[in-house]
Amino acid sequence: MDALEQLKKIKNNTVEIINEEELLKKLKHSVASGKPLQVKLGLDPSAPDLHLGHAVVLRKLRELQEMGHQITIILGDFTGRIGDPTGRSETRQQLTEEEVLANAATYREQVFKILDPHKTRIAFNSEWLSKLDFAAVIELASKYTVARMMEREDFAKRYQEGLPISIHEFFYPLMQGYDSVAMQADIEFGATEQKFNLLMGRHLQREYGQEPQICITMPILVGLDGVNKMSKSLGNYIGITEEPAQMYGKTMSMADELMPDYYRLATDYTPEEVDAVLGDIKNGSLHPRDAKMRLARRIVELYHGREAAEKAEEEFKAIFRNKELPSDIPGLDISPIVKEGKFALLKVLTFAKLASSNSEARRLIQQGGVKVNGARITDLAAELPAEPGTVIQVGKRRFIKIE
Repeated sequence: MDALEQLKKIKNNTVEIINEEELLKKLKHSVASGKPLQVKLGLDPSAPDLHLGHAVVLRKLRELQEMGHQITIILGDFTGRIGDPTGRSETRQQLTEEEVLANAATYREQVFKILDPHKTRIAFNSEWLSKLDFAAVIELASKYTVARMMEREDFAKRYQEGLPISIHEFFYPLMQGYDSVAMQADIEFGATEQKFNLLMGRHLQREYGQEPQICITMPILVGLDGVNKMSKSLGNYIGITEEPAQMYGKTMSMADELMPDYYRLATDYTPEEVDAVLGDIKNGSLHPRDAKMRLARRIVELYHGREAAEKAEEEFKAIFRNKELPSDIPGLDISPIVKEGKFALLKVLTFAKLASSNSEARRLIQQGGVKVNGARITDLAAELPAEPGTVIQVGKRRFIKIE
């Protein structure tokens, strides 16, 4: 693929390229020399799982991998102990080294759901950041001014509102920028909210006498709530390691208005194929429900294969069209919480991990989101017979069968 063809493919679904002329120059040099570009993505392992929001940029990296470029995923085991201040109204709680490393281990495994493991380098930024002595840290800090740092919207807002900003938070963008220096990156990717951090890498490379990297920002995928960005903490996410039926069901639960973005950002459909689907919806030849089923099937297929996607779709049809129960409801031994042959509904929801807390369990029951053997239960004090085979259902997609 020549440089112009690569540039066209790279530009698809990107928000901003800083700058395009320099990128084309790098691509031309790469083609002429046969030397791949060094492409960087930094991930701070602040939570144990990746979701479709993370996959937006990972899918773009896979495209560059297929063009022959070298992809490096930098796991921020060092920066993760500070936490990215981007978009924060208060200082992040610092993670322990053990927490960061545990999360990083799952990231290493999950990125290969999308990237080619044979063409991907995984690096930890403690490899170089932990080796900086205090003199080197002072030198790094001298490369940027407080005034420029305060141009960050989140820092400026906190300062104006009299909210505390810890000195160590200023070091986060410096450290992330230094990652680009350490690996001599040609391109760095990130979400639109990461623009400041990406530009820091570009600035520091100049300061250290390197050719500056190209900064490419990717769109942020809105979560299933249709309001906030996809986030596990907000519960509006689709995890890339979730079970096929769960992944399919969550996709089907989204509002129709979200489909265009999910077609473009969460699948491998070409722009022409996406335009064709959206055009068919608009002219009425394709029902939005059928378009959503096609989307759900494709998302599941990407992470679990065609057979699993077809099975998830058939099960969804059986449950929601024919009102049948799933064929593979997980069983659970609830004997530890059974008293006198009965179980408390409120307690079993948290015990079975159908609710993350007692308050969520109460909310689910009060809102009519819990059924036992098909009957909706709204009594918070309900105690029911602990009979084997009893099916507890939360919402539309979560089931448990008492053993």
